[in-house]
Amino acid sequence: MRKITSLSLIYLLSFGFLTAQNKPQIDLDEITDAHFLNGIQILNDLVSIPNDSHDPAQLVPNIEWCETNLEKREWEVKRLETKSFPLLFAEKSVPNASKTVLFYFHIDGQPVDRKRWDQPDPFQPTLKKKNDAGKWEIIPMDLLQSSYDPEWRIFARSSSDDKGPFAMFLTAWDGMVEEGIMPNYNVKIILDFEEEIGSPNLGDAVSKYKDVLASDMMLIMDGPRHLSNEPTLTFGARGISQITLTVFGPRAAQHSGHYGNYAPNPALRLSQLLASMKDEEGRVVIPGYYDGINLSEKEKEILSQVPDDEKEIKKNLGIGSTDKVGNTYQESLQYPSLNIRGMSSGWVGEEVRTIVPADAMAEIDIRLVPESDPERLFSLIRKHIEKQGYHILEGREPTDEERQRYPKLLRWDGSISYQAFRTPFDSEPGVWLNKAMVRAFGKDPIRKRISGGSLPIAPFVEALRVPAVTVVTVNSDNNQHGPNENIRLGNFKEGIKTALAILTEAL
Repeated sequence: MRKITSLSLIYLLSFGFLTAQNKPQIDLDEITDAHFLNGIQILNDLVSIPNDSHDPAQLVPNIEWCETNLEKREWEVKRLETKSFPLLFAEKSVPNASKTVLFYFHIDGQPVDRKRWDQPDPFQPTLKKKNDAGKWEIIPMDLLQSSYDPEWRIFARSSSDDKGPFAMFLTAWDGMVEEGIMPNYNVKIILDFEEEIGSPNLGDAVSKYKDVLASDMMLIMDGPRHLSNEPTLTFGARGISQITLTVFGPRAAQHSGHYGNYAPNPALRLSQLLASMKDEEGRVVIPGYYDGINLSEKEKEILSQVPDDEKEIKKNLGIGSTDKVGNTYQESLQYPSLNIRGMSSGWVGEEVRTIVPADAMAEIDIRLVPESDPERLFSLIRKHIEKQGYHILEGREPTDEERQRYPKLLRWDGSISYQAFRTPFDSEPGVWLNKAMVRAFGKDPIRKRISGGSLPIAPFVEALRVPAVTVVTVNSDNNQHGPNENIRLGNFKEGIKTALAILTEAL
């Protein structure tokens, strides 16, 4: 790769870098190859820092690392204070630029259960390859200095979600600087350290700092590619809300021999209540739940262009049939979900007891789509519960008087994290990103109308009035949120190339 001399670098720093549009011959592969190992080091340094978003003490070294590494790259950096942990904002202004792009990453991660990881420490990045038996085995990280297989993977918490993409971006930026190139647009970065707990204060923060965050479009670098592992753009994400339902039985757990046919069992009642919400094919039967969602033939055609192999999806999931909310996997994502994510009552396994439980709890998440108002869905669910004969208690336990007065008691705890968003394919960022991806990979990317997962992006879209698109780069089988999270080396390299293509695509 052509190196710029120290004198040339001083000139560029003094009088301005060349913008990408003034330097048309940019070899993306050459720059990516030259900086790949530097990128691995950035990734390894960052994932070595524990980052459980439930523990603010773990987040402090993360925000300090990000501050230091952005400042040494001569970004203007400042913390945006919130009611809890701050956001980190960084900006790089480009002379004569007329557009501004805001990039979003999150640096926090899910908790780890060290006993379930196949390595001593989830925060010690570990290089692995598959052996002849198809099992992952540890190999020395030093092997990367000579050659590597793109199928090898680095295992560590947040290697894919979402420290990996931030490391890709920093690596691409370093490659540009060495080449003496700058984007032809201003770049802003916002780093979120509470995404994994729902970014509880993000909405207020975006409203408070909207002048600082003002931009023309927003790019989110988070999430996995399509199952085919082809380059992918996602033009929306579902929102999310949560409900905890607690059904009450006797005041305390009772001997099942004495009261088994007498005291109503809250576990059974809760099961019956939950079963009343859906039919046997997984469709919500609460009246009005899917109102406002009528997929046109054009929209169905857009969805059909995503090359899903549904037979392979079912095989990977280990299921023989699917819910019938939509006719296809992509169609199913266009509707709000009603998912039971956990249930608890009494004791099981070696701790099982012969009792009538005192209560039963269900944790529910609702994945929202742009057409679904979360408050309206909450109202519909509450009305359905009341029709089943329940008296609803808002976030509290029943009194003795209420236990005597109402045959069926239920506690409701609900919260809305954030709404869904969706951007048209033919929007300005959609067309621009498609050009960048074609330049990088020689073909159109897979374009998904909306992702199944949720991202805290709606507050930006609403407050800043900007279109947003998600640039997904990591492998879909990365085990994010679970044990043995990993990133495939081939995806990491192509992620650097993707970021480089975007940063050098004229806007």
